[in-house]
Amino acid sequence: MFNSDAFNYINVLNKAADASWMREQVIVNNLANSDTPGYKRMDVEFDSILKAELGDSKYTSLDHKVAGVHMSHLQGKTYLDHSAFSYRLDGNNVDPDSENVELASETLKYLGLTDSISQEIARYKMVLK
Repeated sequence: MFNSDAFNYINVLNKAADASWMREQVIVNNLANSDTPGYKRMDVEFDSILKAELGDSKYTSLDHKVAGVHMSHLQGKTYLDHSAFSYRLDGNNVDPDSENVELASETLKYLGLTDSISQEIARYKMVLK
């Protein structure tokens, strides 16, 4: 991670990509345990953390919002879904179909984030030439 304010946007994208990667791994783990009796699905929360850090002011530019973000607060948090709803009699609440849709969605999100990071770095390289 860079230590200059000039790279705050890239740093936020990097944290979002890390959280997205973490969520992909958690979803894969859920799929691997879809036949484990009593297993409760897990998930990763990041979007609400990012929203809280950026704030809700619609009259502030993204550059100003990103400048005030505490990078140490931007960490994905894994949580256990204690939902009483279960697809099986043994208490397992993993729906493989839903998990596969979530995995595909998260993969697209991760690819978009990494592409955005690459584009931002390419812009910096173009300016430096």
